[in-house]
Amino acid sequence: MSLELKNVEKKVGAETHIYSTNLRFEKNTINVLLGSTLSGKTTLMQIMVGLDKPTSGEIWFNEKNVTGVAVQKRNASMVYQQFINYSNFTVFENIASPLKILGVKQDEIKNRVGKVAELLKLSDMFNKRPHELSGGQQQRTALARALVKDSDLILLDEPLANLDFKLREELREELPRLFENRDCIVVYATTEPMDALLIGGNTATIHEGNIIQYGKTIDVYNEPINVISAKVFNDPPINTAYANKKGELFSIEGNSVSWSLQGNLNKLKDDRYTIGIRPHSITPYKQKENSVKIKGKVLIAELSGSESIIHFQSGNLNWVSLSTGIHPLEVGVEAELYMDVNQFLYFDQNNKLIKHV
Repeated sequence: MSLELKNVEKKVGAETHIYSTNLRFEKNTINVLLGSTLSGKTTLMQIMVGLDKPTSGEIWFNEKNVTGVAVQKRNASMVYQQFINYSNFTVFENIASPLKILGVKQDEIKNRVGKVAELLKLSDMFNKRPHELSGGQQQRTALARALVKDSDLILLDEPLANLDFKLREELREELPRLFENRDCIVVYATTEPMDALLIGGNTATIHEGNIIQYGKTIDVYNEPINVISAKVFNDPPINTAYANKKGELFSIEGNSVSWSLQGNLNKLKDDRYTIGIRPHSITPYKQKENSVKIKGKVLIAELSGSESIIHFQSGNLNWVSLSTGIHPLEVGVEAELYMDVNQFLYFDQNNKLIKHV
């Protein structure tokens, strides 16, 4: 079983919403579409499931061309972020609704609903209606309705976006377990890099209608193919700057920060490069012996749970630091922070990643 997009493109009038896309998702995989709002995630998923047609290209499922086949004729389910449930149905009736449409016998409906409800901790809520449920319970009900159908293809369009932090964390941890031992393909759209990292599987970064990179999630994160993919896969945004190599030293343009090179980076020709520095690689304390100091004026200092986020200006650029613990810094002061050079990403003149060992 596989889902394959072959040269799929979507235009609306003179605007291109999805540029020529080639992707292949295999059976028993969770595939994350990671991109900002309006990057094309929802449009691409609607094309995959048959709710929309591509302007050009083909959709193949299980080695059959299903381009133009109505969604009703596909064994697929889609879950949205808006908790879409039937308000006049009980939880049991909501979960059972796709099975009733398919004409499944009552005994089998009861059995299948019972199993998926137990998995999603909804068994004691069968007689409640959606307005009596919390946001998390409503989304669990929508997920249960998708799972009970035993679909070959399950699409989740930012299903956790409208949940509070605690519920989002709980469901995010549960999702991989929910799809264990299911013979299906899962596609999960999100704007949150942390969703992709915790869910695992595979990730496709998408930007302005273009699929930038696709592969194992951890590989896409550790080795973004270019600057765009690196930016998509970071929140807070990755810090980027131009740096010049001269001899064995790199130095940031418009700044006094410099460091010595290691490994194959020494073999690079003297030139101008782009470096990417993730916010968690800049901290108010020294992480490694070879960390380099960067000084800057604090613009914003805030707490996010147990983490400190510091926005500061150094040279002619604004930077972001993310560190564990509470590190109070006053706005306007000149602060010293440290960058872990071992975690720097280097990109060439074409913004392509330079792998270093």
